[in-house]
Amino acid sequence: MAEGGLAPAGDKLILVIEDDESSRELMETILKREGFRCATAFDGQQGLDKAQSLAPDLIMLDMMLPKFHGVQIVRMLQTGSTSGIPVLIVTGHGGERNNEEQLRKEPNVKGYYEKPVNAMALGMTLHMLLKTKPPMTGKPPAW
Repeated sequence: MAEGGLAPAGDKLILVIEDDESSRELMETILKREGFRCATAFDGQQGLDKAQSLAPDLIMLDMMLPKFHGVQIVRMLQTGSTSGIPVLIVTGHGGERNNEEQLRKEPNVKGYYEKPVNAMALGMTLHMLLKTKPPMTGKPPAW
């Protein structure tokens, strides 16, 4: 742990499960800028496999994925070695209020973001959830 009880962001691995290449690359850019290590998966099955093999500190999950829908993945992640991994939902389908309310009640879901995401707000949420400090950029943190 660093000063103030906050760990360096580089100590934390975030898995991004996103089928859209441009969205996946954007999330990866945001995470790296915030100092986090990043792994990616492009469909539900690959995401579940990587979650089990890599044991990330947090998962960012799209809802509309090939092979498994996001709700199925959220529930599958609640068992076994992945049960303690927090999940942030990042979806382009913001009109699904029933799904959003249902997902917010899941024990592993810690946040819900609609695309396009606000990079600053996402960064603050990640640092808060993972108890990390932003990298030193010469500027004070945005939060």
